[in-house]
Amino acid sequence: MRLSEDEPEAAALPSGAESPQPVPKRPLPQPLPSPEAIVEPSDVAYPGVICLEVDATDIERRIFKAHQTIPVSAGPMVLLYPQWLPGYHSPVAPIELFAGLEIEAGGKPLKWRRHETDVHAFHLEVPEGIGEIQARFQFLSPTNGAQGRVVMTRDIINLEWNMAVLYPAGHFARRIMVEASLTLPEGWQMACALETAVVEGATTRFTPVPLDVLVDSPVMAGRYFRRIELDPAGEVRLNLVADRPDLLAATEDQIELHREVVRQADRLFGARHFDHFDFLVALSDEIGVIGVEHHRSCECAIKPDFFTDWIGKLATRDTIPHEYVHSWNGKYRRGADSWVPSFDQPIRNSLMWVYEGQTQYWDRVLCARSGLWTADQTRQALADTAATLQMRAGSTWRPLSDTTRDPIIAARCPLPWPSWQRSEDYYTEGSLIWLDVDTRIRELSGDSRSLDDFARSFFGQEDRVWITNTYTFEDAVRALADLAEFGWASFFDERLNRTTPGAPLAGLERGGYRLVYRDAPSEYQAGKESLSGITNLLFSIGLSVGSGGSIEEVLWEGPAFKAALTAGSQILGVNGRGFTCDDLKRAITCAAEQDDPIKLLVKDGQHTSEVRIEYSDGPRYPHLAAMEGGRTRLDEILAPLT
Repeated sequence: MRLSEDEPEAAALPSGAESPQPVPKRPLPQPLPSPEAIVEPSDVAYPGVICLEVDATDIERRIFKAHQTIPVSAGPMVLLYPQWLPGYHSPVAPIELFAGLEIEAGGKPLKWRRHETDVHAFHLEVPEGIGEIQARFQFLSPTNGAQGRVVMTRDIINLEWNMAVLYPAGHFARRIMVEASLTLPEGWQMACALETAVVEGATTRFTPVPLDVLVDSPVMAGRYFRRIELDPAGEVRLNLVADRPDLLAATEDQIELHREVVRQADRLFGARHFDHFDFLVALSDEIGVIGVEHHRSCECAIKPDFFTDWIGKLATRDTIPHEYVHSWNGKYRRGADSWVPSFDQPIRNSLMWVYEGQTQYWDRVLCARSGLWTADQTRQALADTAATLQMRAGSTWRPLSDTTRDPIIAARCPLPWPSWQRSEDYYTEGSLIWLDVDTRIRELSGDSRSLDDFARSFFGQEDRVWITNTYTFEDAVRALADLAEFGWASFFDERLNRTTPGAPLAGLERGGYRLVYRDAPSEYQAGKESLSGITNLLFSIGLSVGSGGSIEEVLWEGPAFKAALTAGSQILGVNGRGFTCDDLKRAITCAAEQDDPIKLLVKDGQHTSEVRIEYSDGPRYPHLAAMEGGRTRLDEILAPLT
């Protein structure tokens, strides 16, 4: 039978090739037409104001209930659930936790259907004569960490508005006005960057704002709450919620260090891009860990004893400065391809090495300048970063620029070989590149200029303006050239787009220090190990291990790698004895003294075997050592601004 002209023939095989199976006498499958496109966002105002009411009182079941009144006109309509979230750099909105959608028009149920391929989009047909619709749904927040990040407990609520809002397709987020309200359990207190319009009992109604401002203004609320003013004008506030009231006992000395962070940031940037700023800090081991920036606030969920075990939490003190710096770098100034008009548009992130890399550089500088860390502790943190990157082989095949895609590629999921795969290295490696830039500007200008000047000219524009100001690679290069003539474009091309072994250490060395290894960990490294419960032996035998013997990471091509050890296996014994981390450390020392391999009894799944690690260089922990005869510019960088 001859096929009609409309029916495709079976694909012809190359001459002499045999088909692995008989070719059927029918048309082969062809793709269906693509599903209908969702209207692209336009910079036009959505008519009317959407009313959003969120009930967060069901703390036993951890359910947020949302009710929206949405002005509409007759005809087809698409409602969207936010997908691409600023600060996360990826499409991580938890659509799987969205449930119970019911829509009414004129008091009658209105049918909806989900888009065939975009699961965040809901189609409906608004009948004639209808001026508004009612939408009700729930956000079923995780009841344990296996389901996602916990955001509601019996004592704390961390509401990100994107969890509980639908918005109409076809408009920039800044052109959709929303009047939001939140009902909390009786007696709870909260903090949020939004302005309060009225409080009625346990319900707070906020002043209407554009959708992008709403999503950028999360809430931290709790049964146990404390607010601390961090500047004389009361514009910067430290808002604490906690699992227990005793955890709120920040001392005056600890508070003063955070006040100094604010003062040093003012001196660094020379302007503020907010009318007020709220640190939203949860001291909890029940709320999921988070550190996310917003323009006039930030979310930080950290260890509950951050203040009450101040010395033990040394390694986490950079969290608050990091998110604060983002108000300037990331929120006010943002790479042009990281800004999108609405939450259904993909973010591209090519300038994350500025957004996050320079922010990590400044958070270390601010820790030192404020006194959250001593200068020596800051150098210890830099040594840890430099050594970690120096030993990672992944930079030999994957350029740093490619890691800016990792929020989308890996979404911070555990990786089997992180030292080979690389992850979001634009944070750490980016910070070392900016140290290189800072010391190079100082050297080129005879130490009359520095990256501080770049911070003021690039991030400190337009005092009190907090509308995002985008930039390109060329803009950043031009701003650096204004401070010091140099081939900055080629400089960044070499460090971002080419593969090379090792870490970029030029900034440390120009700063007067070199990376060295000693037989004992620094205070910073010891604090990290105590905090995480993981012993870091990556710099010696090439693995890190938990207190129970679980191997957390194996260094690519390191001694443990060559012994065929893998993450997830468990060490049961060391040199004929039972396992402890101290026994493993002693075995590393003995192997250097006696030149014998380290013998481990290892369980991998159901298989148990003895493994021999050939290593005899003893304990190795990274430190910085001052170089003789050079100018210690790093010390000058870390000194407080006056």
